[in-house]
Amino acid sequence: MVAHSGLITVMDRAARKAAPRLRRDFNEVQQLQVSRKGPADFVSMADKRAEQTLVEELRKARPDWGFILEEGGEIAGDPSKPRWIIDPLDGTTNFLHGLPHFAISIAVEEPRVGSKRGEVTQGLVYQPLTDESFWAEKGRGAWLQSQRLRVSARRDLSEALVATGIPFLGHGDIRQWTAIFAQVAPEVAGIRRYGSAALDLAWVAAGRYDAFWEASLNIWDVAAGILLVREAGGFVSDFRGGDRMHERNEYLATNDGLATKLHKLVAQGVKGL
Repeated sequence: MVAHSGLITVMDRAARKAAPRLRRDFNEVQQLQVSRKGPADFVSMADKRAEQTLVEELRKARPDWGFILEEGGEIAGDPSKPRWIIDPLDGTTNFLHGLPHFAISIAVEEPRVGSKRGEVTQGLVYQPLTDESFWAEKGRGAWLQSQRLRVSARRDLSEALVATGIPFLGHGDIRQWTAIFAQVAPEVAGIRRYGSAALDLAWVAAGRYDAFWEASLNIWDVAAGILLVREAGGFVSDFRGGDRMHERNEYLATNDGLATKLHKLVAQGVKGL
């Protein structure tokens, strides 16, 4: 059994505590109370219940830590201590339509240094329906349960399977996405849009996808996934190959053999906009 820190144990237990109710709610998705919180952006009681469970479990272990929550916003903690970044149900639209592709995402962010975001040092993405727990710790690698993860070794774009997120009602820049798609699609083996950025990044870390790009994401969508990719030997950057992902809200994840080629294609797509 691979050794990991107590924090990963805490995160895994919290996710598994929230998962049974999510599975039950998924099986009764037609019964859920659903409210609209924005254009095509739905939140169900399942989100709220899962988030409440996660907060309760994590607070037991680290009572003085703060939270950044998809549903509950920011909860202040001791500013000298880390904080949790949580998406209780990444892939809510899939969930509400009965599509079995969604995940819980939890990350640990160290305290900020000036105006700069704190570093994410632990991350976990848990898929309740498959019981897959993808986790990573800075400097200790990325794992699926006790199996070490590595990004794919493909170097030829013609063999690459690429994931993305497509803009939809009220979200994203369809002109930018279309321009990037026009550059990337003719060069690769396939493009997939499954509707969960957290799982997309976890699958890049696991070598199931060779790359992923998307813009207009929230920090709770990507915090754990970025660490997973990097600890699995991959690269995550903005669309220009820089490290201003959060500032520009642009995310491109891939392996070292495809990074330069994909950066050129994506940059060509956004150059004329």
